[in-house]
Amino acid sequence: MRILLVGAGLSGAVIGRQLAEAGHDCRIIDARPHIAGNCHTDRDADTGVMVHVYGPHIFHTDDQGVWDYVNRFAQFMPFQNRVKTTARGRVYSLPINLLTINQFFGTTLRPDEARAFIESRADTSITEPRTFEEQALRFVGPELYEAFFRGYTEKQWGCSPTELPAAILKRLPVRFTYDDNYFFHRFQGMPRDGYTAMVAEILDHPRITVDLDTAYAPGMAEAVDHVFWSGPLDGYFDYRLGRLGYRTLDFERFTHQGDYQGCAVMNYGDRDVPQTRITEHKHFSPWEQHEGSVCYREFARQAEPGDTHYYPIRLVEEKALLAQYVDLARSTPGVTFVGRLGTYRYLDMDVTIREALETATRFIRVAPAGDQMPAFVQDPL
Repeated sequence: MRILLVGAGLSGAVIGRQLAEAGHDCRIIDARPHIAGNCHTDRDADTGVMVHVYGPHIFHTDDQGVWDYVNRFAQFMPFQNRVKTTARGRVYSLPINLLTINQFFGTTLRPDEARAFIESRADTSITEPRTFEEQALRFVGPELYEAFFRGYTEKQWGCSPTELPAAILKRLPVRFTYDDNYFFHRFQGMPRDGYTAMVAEILDHPRITVDLDTAYAPGMAEAVDHVFWSGPLDGYFDYRLGRLGYRTLDFERFTHQGDYQGCAVMNYGDRDVPQTRITEHKHFSPWEQHEGSVCYREFARQAEPGDTHYYPIRLVEEKALLAQYVDLARSTPGVTFVGRLGTYRYLDMDVTIREALETATRFIRVAPAGDQMPAFVQDPL
């Protein structure tokens, strides 16, 4: 069959590769001048540093199949994300762990002592946390919440933590050991030559053609048997019901001779510091040595038309609009919506790849029988 895939990021590349290997002809288009979507990497000409152009992407997963898949197309080097945060004039280790607790409170607590100590500061009257703030107060108490979560969250999301659901904070663990590895997953690493090189390998198949700087036009669907859309869900329908809300990021790029901060990611928890974090990109490739350094200050704000979409907001208003778009999509034949933008969900890279593989498998199974491919293989709601 003739397949059109809109978006040359991970979703489009993986689905395209699977369908090409199954004998389908795949055309992949992207409005940007590069492949790999928001995980696009590019080597800085002056310093030689591999830069994560749209902010850092760290691969981590417990999915053996996905880990094996990406290692078909890239050599993954060991990398563990060890985040630091600057708060109230001091540097601490994240996620909150035994070192963070002892540093912050000036104590020398052992694990069991620290667990009881934090529980004594927690607001145990909150039995079923509904908001981000209630979740934080229940699990870490007011001191750690004010120092590490409140200001950062207000900057990142542009609203009070009392307006955010508790589920957001459930992704941030508290550890009563000295383990400061940000992720728990078995497999963690970084592609040696960057994500763009990995995606280029995935796209390297005789049945795949890639056209960059090419925006989707409705007439394109008439020339193919099926469309896989990884762009914004509301964008496919020309925003006829309104725009779904996103947070976007502004980057202030600067260079430094030497080592600027000694780590890949430094968060800033204080509300009066405008950036949410500074990333130093040579530390994402610790197997390389560079005298110069490339850093990004990150500032979060509400996305406007034309901005790069990063984080779907998914509060009450957005979920109501999403439900309307899902109904519209399900009544539209010949297109399947995939990926972070197409399903309006925050997805890590490993989940994106797993869902792309499952989507391709579904198409390969139903297409020969003439059955209709659903608008969503994963329910966005």
